[in-house]
Amino acid sequence: MEQENKMGTQPVNRLLVSMSVPMMISMLVQALYNVVDSMFVSRINENALTAVSLAFPAQNLMIAVAVGTGVGINALMSKSLGEKNFDRVNKSASNAVFLAACSYLVFALLGLFFSRFFFLSQIQVEEIVDYGTDYLQICTIFSFGMFGQITFEKFLQSTGKTFYSMLTQGLGAIINIIFDPIFIFGYFGFPKMGVAGAAVATVMGQILAFLLAVFFCLTRNPEVHLSLRGFRPSGRIIRSIYAIGMPSIIMTAISSVMTFGMNKILVTFSSTATAVFGVYFKLQSFVFMPIFGLNNGMVPIVAYNYGAKKPDRIVATAKLSIFYAVCIMLIGLAVFQFLPDKLLLIFDASENMLSIGIPALRIISINFIFAGYGVVCSSLFQALGHGVLSLWVSLLRQLVFLLPAAFLLSLLGEVGYVWLAFPISEVASVIFSSIFLRHVYRKEILPMRQAL
Repeated sequence: MEQENKMGTQPVNRLLVSMSVPMMISMLVQALYNVVDSMFVSRINENALTAVSLAFPAQNLMIAVAVGTGVGINALMSKSLGEKNFDRVNKSASNAVFLAACSYLVFALLGLFFSRFFFLSQIQVEEIVDYGTDYLQICTIFSFGMFGQITFEKFLQSTGKTFYSMLTQGLGAIINIIFDPIFIFGYFGFPKMGVAGAAVATVMGQILAFLLAVFFCLTRNPEVHLSLRGFRPSGRIIRSIYAIGMPSIIMTAISSVMTFGMNKILVTFSSTATAVFGVYFKLQSFVFMPIFGLNNGMVPIVAYNYGAKKPDRIVATAKLSIFYAVCIMLIGLAVFQFLPDKLLLIFDASENMLSIGIPALRIISINFIFAGYGVVCSSLFQALGHGVLSLWVSLLRQLVFLLPAAFLLSLLGEVGYVWLAFPISEVASVIFSSIFLRHVYRKEILPMRQAL
């Protein structure tokens, strides 16, 4: 246990690539099954696609709590490893399992009793409300798989074992992709479940991925010893987890508020405009998910070297991460600009959907030019213990700039103007991210360099 972890010794570029690429691959697979989910649902009808799109804010809120808590777990455990504080590593793991169980219970109850109310607050089309209620109830009531999967994957990521995390995420995604059409359309003797079938395939994949992640943690992760015998929640550790993770939770929850608000704005034009927005979110995951995978590789490296007081490795990791993120975003921009019709036809788009969607994808994707830099900066702030700055950037971009801009542009009477709010808000995000990055460098990195 006294041996230096590879995160403190291996050449930075090789380390970042070796830790990030497995996560990027698994995230791409995740993006694929998100798209496949909606692709099969769209074969039912456009209302089914709209229902899944309207469910996104609620699902995203659930993911926000799981991933945000995971960010805190990841950063705390990686920093503790860098400090050689193995007792805190193990206590952090036990408290993380406790927090995952509590989060699951809350969302299971909310999903059971309030799913229909959630859809009625957005739209009054009965078929869409029925589809959406069935879908969301299944996703929430059986969400223990998602919470468990994310928690145990963070244990693996915090010690640099991202390959195993890739395998767990890959298994969940593949199971979902295989069983989506089987459960939706009733192949091989299974009942035809429609939109509910997509939810069943999703939760089944999550549960199996959770079980595999537990297996890897118990057999392939010797730096973390998880024991719940005689467990008592530690207020100090829980506060430490949420001091880092809560801004991430709020930041992603803000995204749910933004999506809910955008759906309310777009539905005044047509349900098709709302479906287009939902399709964009599915498609843009192919661009953003690899960046999130890159961040999942970057955060433990930065947190570890922060704990080990190695500022040059932190700076090198941040610079390389920004470079790779920008390159990925430029590739995504090219695809959205030149192939928007091909992307929409994946979802069996009608002529009306194409007429709205093609300009929408081209306009919204302009924000890709700026987004890579901002996403990496947000994760960097979290890894260095400044998650509140990430929160401020997200708050300014999505609530202070995006939603008001979208509402004001909608008053012009054309849905095409609404899409301009996205690049406008992203430019604001870059400005504030740069200001905060300079502050964090002067507060955290520069003193370490001066002390060497």
